[in-house]
Amino acid sequence: MTSRNQSRRSEALSPFHVMDILAQAKALSQQGRAVYHMEVGEPDFATAKPIVEAGIEALRQHQTHYTPALGLPELRHAIAEYYDRKFSLVIDPKRIIVTPGASGALQLAMICLLDAGDNVLLADPGYPCNKNIARVLAAEAVAIPVTAENYYQLDARSVAQHWNSRTRAAMVATPSNPTGTVLPKAQLAALLQFVERKQGRLIVDEIYQGLVYENDDYTALEISDECFVINSFSKYFGMTGWRIGWMVVPEFYVDTIDRIAQNIFLAPPTISQHAALTALKKETQVILDARRDEFKQRRDFLLPALQQLGFDVAVKPQGAFYIYASCEKFTDDSFNWVKKLLTEQGVALTPGIDFGSHLANKHCRFAYTQSLEKLQQAVDRIDAFIKNN
Repeated sequence: MTSRNQSRRSEALSPFHVMDILAQAKALSQQGRAVYHMEVGEPDFATAKPIVEAGIEALRQHQTHYTPALGLPELRHAIAEYYDRKFSLVIDPKRIIVTPGASGALQLAMICLLDAGDNVLLADPGYPCNKNIARVLAAEAVAIPVTAENYYQLDARSVAQHWNSRTRAAMVATPSNPTGTVLPKAQLAALLQFVERKQGRLIVDEIYQGLVYENDDYTALEISDECFVINSFSKYFGMTGWRIGWMVVPEFYVDTIDRIAQNIFLAPPTISQHAALTALKKETQVILDARRDEFKQRRDFLLPALQQLGFDVAVKPQGAFYIYASCEKFTDDSFNWVKKLLTEQGVALTPGIDFGSHLANKHCRFAYTQSLEKLQQAVDRIDAFIKNN
């Protein structure tokens, strides 16, 4: 099939290199090689037993039919209760949209806000799929280089410099992927104020909420009801393969998003929604908080270990389960360096080019989603690789 048989927008989508690295890593495993997976942002813990049992029970009760496009009413209410319990925040359940993963929420938000030719402002480095969703809509993703000075996050000043007549929205993530930084509340408040003054919308990705270590966890909804806040059951709740997430939107947009969801997704996965009800229960949170504490232990081992090897980490990650490190002492081509590390030592990382272009060739991302023992073994192998190269 030639390119004339494909849309130009599909050809413009950049690949997600980490998926190729994951495939290579799995191929090495099948050959009997020991492989240390630090590439994909997926918790190594199995979904917590009470959540699994709730999914099984939903099957037994034949809960396999479509739900409303915006999600089960009882789940929307349960999410509202979660915000009340965690943040003492009253959210109208009508504003809560249940989605097929956070990716589904991102698509709904961008379809709702962007027309062809519009643009959305994003941080570089940042999650790569965001810009591709914009491209699918024939909109433009404007990547703004961010530095350690502002915690690798957008701020009002940088957004003001890039805002123009075609800008409809800006997007931030806190905690962020790939840097693990938390956007300071005052910085987010100033950014929200600027975007609202421009009559635009701010999309706030909070899918790593709950995986915050020293800082107080918070939500942008404490500051404003006029932003789009995206969350997920994948990361803190450990339900990646269940494909279930949610979004809280200004009331004005609910009917529009309902229409879009009916046409794009029809409805979120029914079994996953019933399981998510149990994920939100206080007794399940005890299990999930213990897992969060283990992630912190892993970070507290891996960060100084990498720094001792010569990696530079400009800002200590405060959340999520990533370390975004400069490997400039070893290479100015992190993509090929990462591939060679995998081939020679069986350690899989994500190259910086997956997250943008700003100093990307001098950075790589480490996901501490493996056990402490495996992380220690991986560090030993990285050490051997550096000494041999």
